[in-house]
Amino acid sequence: MPSTLQSLVDACLVGDSTATAAFVARFRGPVFGLCYRILGHREDAEDMAQETLVRALRSLDRWDRDRPFEPWLLAIAGNRCRTLLARRYHRPKMQSDVSELADPRPDVNAAKFLAEEIELALSKVREEYRRAFLLFHERHLSYEQIGQVLDCPLGTVKTWVHRARKEIVSQLHSRGVVHEQRDAVRRT
Repeated sequence: MPSTLQSLVDACLVGDSTATAAFVARFRGPVFGLCYRILGHREDAEDMAQETLVRALRSLDRWDRDRPFEPWLLAIAGNRCRTLLARRYHRPKMQSDVSELADPRPDVNAAKFLAEEIELALSKVREEYRRAFLLFHERHLSYEQIGQVLDCPLGTVKTWVHRARKEIVSQLHSRGVVHEQRDAVRRT
């Protein structure tokens, strides 16, 4: 196997298969790395790296030996990648004859996000407001039942539930989760 780049190139030019394999092994990594950084897609980068090495081997006789080899080789790789990107860009977009139908199922991720945001907002509400709110909305207790549990008058329970709602909506509004605060809170 040739020891210097010059002798490796000379051996490749005369058709030495061992030298060709050594050439590919030596430059495959840097060429693939550049192609991957440009294209961002592993399979395309592998294809362009292979095409680059084949083109370089076919063009070794045109390499100017007074200039560094790797920039010449990597310029070929960059050109191959740009050509592929241009082909992708100018390729006509596939148009579907079937119009996209809305998915009737609820968006589970949106529901989880909203539940997390409500939980966060609820954690910032005063303790007595939070307890009254949870008893009303999660336990489905009446105001009278909540008053008995919390040992407070009916009017106070109504006020606490209302204030909890207002604070939650206000926090959701400030975090950008809801956009219309005045319609989100109904009087109880």
